[in-house]
Amino acid sequence: MRDLNRRGVMGLASGAAAWPLAARAQQPERIRRIGVLMSLAAHDPLSPVRVAAFMLGLQQAGWVDGRNVRIDYRWGAGDPDRYRTYAAELIALAPDVIVGVGPAAVALQRATRSVPIVFVQVTDPVGRGLVASLARPGGNVTGFTQFEFSMSGKWLELLKQIAPRVTRAAVLRDPTIASGIGQFGAIQSVSPSLGIEVSPLDVSEADEIERAIAAFTREANGGLVVISGPAAANHRSLIIKLATQHRLPAVYPYRYYVADGGLISYGPDSLDQYRRAASYVDRILGGEKPADLPVQQPTKYELVINLKTAKALGLTVPDMLLARADEVIE
Repeated sequence: MRDLNRRGVMGLASGAAAWPLAARAQQPERIRRIGVLMSLAAHDPLSPVRVAAFMLGLQQAGWVDGRNVRIDYRWGAGDPDRYRTYAAELIALAPDVIVGVGPAAVALQRATRSVPIVFVQVTDPVGRGLVASLARPGGNVTGFTQFEFSMSGKWLELLKQIAPRVTRAAVLRDPTIASGIGQFGAIQSVSPSLGIEVSPLDVSEADEIERAIAAFTREANGGLVVISGPAAANHRSLIIKLATQHRLPAVYPYRYYVADGGLISYGPDSLDQYRRAASYVDRILGGEKPADLPVQQPTKYELVINLKTAKALGLTVPDMLLARADEVIE
């Protein structure tokens, strides 16, 4: 009887030991959570394209929305108040990591010093206080920067090459973005050698943009440089329309401006940053810390020219520029 009881107890014990292992093996994979705070509006035509680039990067790393990860999106639409509100909302959802685009990353960092943050399309992350240095971010934030200030002077050079008669250039910048000061400084530093007088247009709203460009074009031989920022991106259709209406040669920071009818652009592949951001999200979900992931800079810049717009402005694009272009839109 004692042997029988012993065998029964041992059987129950071995079964009890085996049961949790089997149960654990059958438990579904834990769903991880990602927050994304975008700088554009949800209805902007660029928004689904950027989301698709980010999703592609995640899928290549094995993450599928609804299967092993849940993604919560918020849309800042260039509004500082929305950034603050949505940053708080996303953090309240207890995500494993948050992606912040442009100034949204600053709002996120102000809201949390513990949740990992990956930024994209940020200029001067050190100057903005997001990271201690590019090589060693040191906190809960890392990501992908878009421009060095020195590159901004290239936009003015391109303006002079495609429109040699330009002697005055307005630099459209968002006054709510501190990096606009540094970008304008780089443009200003090359202006004497090009014989171009530059002046800033500090605008962020549609009516401000319209008034400022109309006032600038009252004098002849003008051109326009549009530097990167959410205000310009959100109002790009208006800016392109005004440049065409006032016959104003304009240089833009991204291809999508030229695809929408702008004259010429020079800048990094913006969609590549979203794909690459997914790789950092994957590494953080795998246990790595933002402090140990160096800030990455663009790996490729692209020059894009719209010949149809050049013709409408009465400009002949130099063969040298056409030969250097990565893409020519006709």
